[in-house]
Amino acid sequence: MAALRVPPIIRFVGLRLVLALPALWLILTMVFLLIHIVPGDPVAQMLGDGARADDLQQLRHALKLDQPVQVQYFDYIRGILHGDLGQSFRFQQPVTRVIADHYAATLQLSLVALAVCALIGIFGGILAAQKRGTATDTTVSVLTLFGLSVPNFALGPVLMLVFAVILGWLPVTGRGGPAYFVLPALTLGAALAAILTRMVRISVIEELSSDYVRTARAKGLTDSAVLFKHAFRNALIPILTILGLQFGALLAGTIVTETIFSWPGIGRLTVQAINARDYPLLQGCILLIAVTYVFVNLLTDVVYAVVDPRVRFE
Repeated sequence: MAALRVPPIIRFVGLRLVLALPALWLILTMVFLLIHIVPGDPVAQMLGDGARADDLQQLRHALKLDQPVQVQYFDYIRGILHGDLGQSFRFQQPVTRVIADHYAATLQLSLVALAVCALIGIFGGILAAQKRGTATDTTVSVLTLFGLSVPNFALGPVLMLVFAVILGWLPVTGRGGPAYFVLPALTLGAALAAILTRMVRISVIEELSSDYVRTARAKGLTDSAVLFKHAFRNALIPILTILGLQFGALLAGTIVTETIFSWPGIGRLTVQAINARDYPLLQGCILLIAVTYVFVNLLTDVVYAVVDPRVRFE
């Protein structure tokens, strides 16, 4: 009986899943250690300086902090496997429910910001590569330098002041229709779009100077066919790498942006958990962001295999 032949794409995805397991375990461990490496007594920080000894002991027992560390660790892992991240002190609800109520808002904002980043970055990078050495290339370079120089905590208030307060074109804060996405998505995506623009420009210029591009032009193909059918397609691998990494950066950047625009997502929830000293909720937020980052990198590897068959056959 012949051995079962596993398709290369299935084998590739399975290998990436196995390699992601140690990263997930390390993330779970680091999030668990968060409450133990915080200077001072986390229970005293939650209840304040005027808390009674009985209240401190009761909360310490509720959090199982009076047990040995190894027992706490295995209880923590067991709880995660059963979908139990503890109880939020601020909301008086399970952490999983609180996070689930806010995760969709962050995911929507991150995807819109990534779309803005990809649209600006790919279009600007291709345009700069086509017009290399011209005034257009210089203009794109100046704009990308500006995007890299202005952090989102400075860009957000400026956009809010100009487009919401002075011009009155867009809403200031909150989450609603499509108009509410514009300012926070631009704030999140501007700096990342600048990075992507430079990467696309470099990758496309490198491909345009390749021998196969010169051969394609010698065959009489138009410039647009050479650019999009050959050069840009082969430049996709480094571009996908940047997009995958940038999505993780978007999740981290939402902490500042969501606070500025009062966006009801995981980033703003993390700040609220810090201010309220809600350690179970803080652990849950950090864990979710980290696990999402690992999942996005895994998804990026899968897209590699789809775009470039050489990756999955290797």
